[in-house]
Amino acid sequence: MHVSTRESAGRTPQTADPVLVLMGVSGSGKSTVAGIIAGAMGWDLQEGDALHPPANVAKMASGQPLTDEDRWPWLDVVAGWIREHTENGLPGVITCSALKRSYRDVLRGDNVVFVHLAGSRAQIGERLTARLDHFMPPSLLDTQISTLEPIEPDEDAIVVDVGGSPTQVATEIIARLEERLAR
Repeated sequence: MHVSTRESAGRTPQTADPVLVLMGVSGSGKSTVAGIIAGAMGWDLQEGDALHPPANVAKMASGQPLTDEDRWPWLDVVAGWIREHTENGLPGVITCSALKRSYRDVLRGDNVVFVHLAGSRAQIGERLTARLDHFMPPSLLDTQISTLEPIEPDEDAIVVDVGGSPTQVATEIIARLEERLAR
């Protein structure tokens, strides 16, 4: 278990270190950026894809998009990880596509901040085709983009463009979090 680099004792729910949900379509850099943030902050890290049941992984690997019925049990497991951390005052970073508002509603809670890694179809498509170590084929990008519902103003979220290097993107996220905590 990791401990926050900032002292958490005495923080109110509004100023406690959060659980970040790095979200976006496949290929947006969630895993890479999440690892950089977790390492820099000393926070727990969970790869959301590792929580998928084998049937979901097999379905995506065969080029079939997941249905809502496929996703709900997985989202419940992701939400459980988030709740475990927020209820115990533990900061963390978890990756999850969280493409629809209804999915984010399942994950939402006190001290949960969504970080949408946003980019153009061309940017993300280029990243996906260069990636060799993931079960999600590039052919599913268009279905993910069409499923993605933009962050709404009432959602606790940060939207970051993925045009920079993963380190630049992570640095921007950390800076924006620090600004929020300083308020």
